Amino acid sequence: MVKVSPDDYPNRRKITSELWSKYKRDIVICNVCERHCYIANGYTGFCGNYANFNGELYYVSYGNLSAIESRPIEIKPLFHFYPNSTALTFSGWGCNFKCKHCQNWHLSMYNPDGKYRVIEPSELVEMAIKRGDDGLCASFNEPTIHTPYLIDCFKLAKEKGLYNVIVSNGYMSLKCMDLLIESGLDGLNIDIKGCPESHKKHLPGINPEVIYRNAKYFLDHNIHVEMIFLIVTGINDDFECINWVLKKHVDTLGPDIPLHINRYYPAYKYHAPPTPLETLLEAYRLAKEEYGIKYVYIGNIWDPTYETTYCPECGRPLIVRDGYRVVESRLDRNKCRRCGAKIYLTGVVYA
Repeated sequence: MVKVSPDDYPNRRKITSELWSKYKRDIVICNVCERHCYIANGYTGFCGNYANFNGELYYVSYGNLSAIESRPIEIKPLFHFYPNSTALTFSGWGCNFKCKHCQNWHLSMYNPDGKYRVIEPSELVEMAIKRGDDGLCASFNEPTIHTPYLIDCFKLAKEKGLYNVIVSNGYMSLKCMDLLIESGLDGLNIDIKGCPESHKKHLPGINPEVIYRNAKYFLDHNIHVEMIFLIVTGINDDFECINWVLKKHVDTLGPDIPLHINRYYPAYKYHAPPTPLETLLEAYRLAKEEYGIKYVYIGNIWDPTYETTYCPECGRPLIVRDGYRVVESRLDRNKCRRCGAKIYLTGVVYA
């Protein structure tokens, strides 16, 4: 938590009381994520995006974007959501996690600057339309710490016929989820960091059970969900941890929900060697053969074999991908052309 002044943030905006509460005296509780930061007057919370000024919570980085880029939906990765479409992808600053192997640390590990030009939601949506994108995607840093901005963007995007997705660590509060769903969230990819033991050592205070609770909540509210598991050398790559993640996936979300097993590469403050290919292949085998997960992928090795969607009934390749793009589709809407099996799919495959 950092001591700040209102003068540091001329673009600050008071947020809805649904996302914060009074504690005592001039201390408030931020309820955007499951950290529920207790914030004293004149200080920010853990992520740096919310500050208490005179006993009220302000969002101090509204429209302060760190990146804006049109990207394929497959790169998120979202393989079963409007395949071959593109989304205008944007991000802010900061995070509610502090992963020492963070891939986007140059965005996530920095608090927002108070002096910036606001990118209004209308400007962002118009940018997506002009570029020919099919939707919006909040990504790169943890998007849900910017929930007030996402709500405004998603509502407007929906009015313009665009879809809305996020790439998240899944540690948002229940009220945050409700507000995102109400504003027009269509889908998300949730990054599970590992098992309880790996969290205790490397992400103390973060409970992976909450992440699965949230993924299930989204599913129960008809939001498209895919999961990503970055297997990191020396952190969550032991097979006791891998098996916990695979079992939890099936028990909580079911076998239809796609699982992306991704290879780690050294980044930020962690420099162990990249995940051994043998570990990834064995996790892939376990997920499919032992746990019955129907749609399993290996990312960051750039092998089309492990980026292709196969029919869970007859085994035929249904959506063939190469370089984050669909190169062939053998679907009739959401069914296998050969055997008629229905697959987990939101939307259609874009030509």
